[in-house]
Amino acid sequence: MKRRPDFTAAVTALITHVARAHSDFRHLDSRRILIIAGEARRASRGTVKPLTFAEKKRTDSMGRKKPLVKVKGRQMLYSITLRPLFFRRSTPRQRVATVLHELFHIAKAFDGTLDHQRRHDEAGEGFEREFGPVERAVWKRLPATLIAPFAHDGEVKILQWLEKPQSWMPGERASQRKLYTEAHLFEGVMRMKTNPLKQSGMR
Repeated sequence: MKRRPDFTAAVTALITHVARAHSDFRHLDSRRILIIAGEARRASRGTVKPLTFAEKKRTDSMGRKKPLVKVKGRQMLYSITLRPLFFRRSTPRQRVATVLHELFHIAKAFDGTLDHQRRHDEAGEGFEREFGPVERAVWKRLPATLIAPFAHDGEVKILQWLEKPQSWMPGERASQRKLYTEAHLFEGVMRMKTNPLKQSGMR
């Protein structure tokens, strides 16, 4: 029986590469971005979520607290959730673009926040005008070895939440978990469906 590819590792490798090779992503540290598979959310293929408030703080000015997420002893600042449409109805280029799209939302400070100038409700169509040339430049220069996992057809391994952290907790709530680690994750299986006739196109 064939071993299932590690898709968490494939996405992490893509992030590591673009952080080294492309100025628009130089602020990223793939070791502090958690990659997981999650539930459907309307027509979304992926979402990015800050795991801290500004300046990597876990408490904001309103007294809200975020649980600490640490994997292998390292604090995670962001999570990218890949959703069913990513695995079931996307071309390889769409999959790569989805990851880049979520990375493009991350603040240049890489402090656990998103860039307000690149929020869809703020930037509107301007987001795609700014992101489009970046995506095309990355795709044009992306090594085939990094694209290959995104063209896989079949089952892959990817991390999923066994117990999902809340976005934030109102004040001190002893009943709510304050720390999440690899003990709250598991390596699940997702079925990727890829149309070989559309492996290079966005649509």
